Amino acid sequence: MSEGTFRKDIKVGYIVEIVQKHHQRTGELTEGEVKRLLTKSPQHPHGIKVQLTTGEVGRVQHILDTDI
Repeated sequence: MSEGTFRKDIKVGYIVEIVQKHHQRTGELTEGEVKRLLTKSPQHPHGIKVQLTTGEVGRVQHILDTDI
């Protein structure tokens, strides 16, 4: 399981855990499949922002599965 702070480490189809904006205080994580990468810069200290296939948007905290 790796961190989600580098854009190069995250690809469409990966299974990740994200923290949504309204859950940042609690740290509640949401698991899902990456649909789109929203952060354009190569790195972000709080995690790369992605959209999941469910439509939820948040910053990647952990990369769980890279088998695509």
